[in-house]
Amino acid sequence: MAIDRRDSNDHLHTDVILSRITEYDIFRYYCPSFKALGKKFRSELREDNSPTVSIVPYNGKLLYKDFGCPDHSFDCFSYVKYKYNCDFYSALNIIDTDFNLNLSSKKSKIKFTMGIMAYRQQVSPSYNRNEVILKKKRRQWNRDDAKFWSQYLVSKKILTMFDVEPISHFWVNNYRFTCKSVSYAFRFKNRYKIYSPYEETNKWLSNTRKQDVQGYNQLPYKGERLIITSSLKDVMCLRAAGYSAIALQSEMQMPSGKLVSEMQRRFRTIDILYDNDFDKAVNPGQVMANKICDLYGFNNICIPEYYGVKDPSDLVKTVGRFNELKTILKND
Repeated sequence: MAIDRRDSNDHLHTDVILSRITEYDIFRYYCPSFKALGKKFRSELREDNSPTVSIVPYNGKLLYKDFGCPDHSFDCFSYVKYKYNCDFYSALNIIDTDFNLNLSSKKSKIKFTMGIMAYRQQVSPSYNRNEVILKKKRRQWNRDDAKFWSQYLVSKKILTMFDVEPISHFWVNNYRFTCKSVSYAFRFKNRYKIYSPYEETNKWLSNTRKQDVQGYNQLPYKGERLIITSSLKDVMCLRAAGYSAIALQSEMQMPSGKLVSEMQRRFRTIDILYDNDFDKAVNPGQVMANKICDLYGFNNICIPEYYGVKDPSDLVKTVGRFNELKTILKND
């Protein structure tokens, strides 16, 4: 995980990171038991039967202090370094990735999640994802597509409405790749997300931008309620259930003030329905959902843990209907 050198165009430094997010944001994200400055909680770095840790202001910065283990005294960056057992620069990379800051020019930071080795060998370390050209070859809808999307009760009509197309091939610049299983192109004007749901580690490839809001063009001009959720699949599932919804390009992305102002003019209420990663030490979707709700006064809706799923589309897939989803949305 360690990175040996930095590019001259690399802006991954502590002061640059702190110009975009705060020390409080970092501690809140990576230390989910932390709720308030000065309030004690149990350590996640060691066995701790009683609350002995607090995060406190000290000499102009926030410090993690474990009174039961004096060696555990960290600023926010050192905390991430220790938690993930990595070098300092790798810790900065982790923060850069998780908060979607896009500060590093390293190839490892470009979010081409298809992980295609032939492509990676051709891309220089300073390559920018926005310079990548994606093209695709459309194919006809077939029974495999119907089988996949019917799990989420999403019809071909909904898929067409949201500019989703089945594809057989795609190109990354001049490199051609064949889809080995059902794959789809989500279109955002002249940009795409390539979605290959049955790939274990290579589900996504994208050259979209932060400002490409998923589901924006399909919204009614005015409405009673808007739900901001995690993905276009969730957006389409919610639309099939009768709700207006959008998704940002990443759960770790804050909605812009301009987008929020526009949505508040167009919709009476706005709710957040992000992933509930209840099985993880850090629940990133809920951390960000709470941050957005605290900032803008939105209502946070969470899929209850007892369903054993993290998002609305998986809930519908599990129960095979919209009833439970509608009950959750009604009660909240």
